[in-house]
Amino acid sequence: MNVPESLKPSNREEERLLQELDADRLPQHIAVIMDGNGRWAKKRHLPRVMGHRAGVQSARTIVETCARLHIPALTLYAFSMENWRRPKAEIDFLMRLLREYLRKELPVIHRNNIRLLVIGRADQLPDADLVVAGDGVNSALREPHVEHFGSDVTLGRNTYVWLGTTKVFDSFTFSFVETEHGWIWCYAYPFSGEHSTCVVECSPETWTGLGLDTANEGEGLPLLEKLFADLLDGHALIGRVQSDGSAQWLNFRTLTNRTWHRGNLVLIGDAAHTTHYSIGAGTTLALEDALSLAGALREIPDLGAALAHYERERKAELLSIQSAARHSAQWYENLPRYIHLPPAQMFALLGQRHSPLLPYIPPQVYYRIDRAAGQLEALRRFKRWLGPRLARTVQAARSRG
Repeated sequence: MNVPESLKPSNREEERLLQELDADRLPQHIAVIMDGNGRWAKKRHLPRVMGHRAGVQSARTIVETCARLHIPALTLYAFSMENWRRPKAEIDFLMRLLREYLRKELPVIHRNNIRLLVIGRADQLPDADLVVAGDGVNSALREPHVEHFGSDVTLGRNTYVWLGTTKVFDSFTFSFVETEHGWIWCYAYPFSGEHSTCVVECSPETWTGLGLDTANEGEGLPLLEKLFADLLDGHALIGRVQSDGSAQWLNFRTLTNRTWHRGNLVLIGDAAHTTHYSIGAGTTLALEDALSLAGALREIPDLGAALAHYERERKAELLSIQSAARHSAQWYENLPRYIHLPPAQMFALLGQRHSPLLPYIPPQVYYRIDRAAGQLEALRRFKRWLGPRLARTVQAARSRG
């Protein structure tokens, strides 16, 4: 069997199993009943809790294997209604084990784009002092209370797809390609010693003109590899396998929430706010949220007051970066305004795409002002003062209209 790189066997037993595997007949959803931990421990003359710990390792192996096989969905039945009849000490241990596992594995879950959903009677789980919803823009913890949080989502105009490649870039790299249907571009950066991320973006007109709106992943990836051949140097693009073979093109979702907490439930990271990927700050902002939340909980004894302090602090700190992300996204949505400038000017304005002043001044005029401001402190201060005020005035006028 010709297997992808992610399935290269790590030992002889895996190699033998892979030879027997028919990739075309792999299921799209696997469900596993996690049973037998107690019997496993008893057979080895060990305490039952050791069986549960061994079960955690088995669960991790199952999740990793399904990810390597590109199985889209996995259900683990880990705790049944009958389990509530077990001794309280054993139930308490199982709940502690669950919390320990999730804390340890959450970074891996996020890094591998795994969405974790709880099914069954989650309301019967033991109460917690604090529930931190860090489960992303589609937060399952936030959605039941969307009216309380005042969640608002704005869709970007351009379409994009998140891909990988076996080419390892030295640094953050841009590539712009002109087609007969308009421009398409790519942001690329390394994330390991063997792979890089490639985010491909274009206007909806270019997307439909190239036929990417109807192409499945098997058809779309070769086209993108051809368009970005100079960038990829013969390396392949790696997609995200969908159950129906479709390509995962999206419109960026800018999420805001009127409030970030409800009782003992608090939002952090993309569950609370999103910033456009073109500024590359999502993980950093989530970690800063966590640090701010931890600091507030440490300094303020009352939970409600601590969560309110965390929310005020982070919302204030996010204002400038959210503005920068919004203007960066708009720069790419208005790419024809800049793409035909001389290369030096175009890439200078690419570096200035966060500016709130740039959208309201002719690009070449802005370029000259920016060059002059680099040498005149008074002009530089005036430029920083004017940009936000002009942007707020135009935004207010649009809102009234």
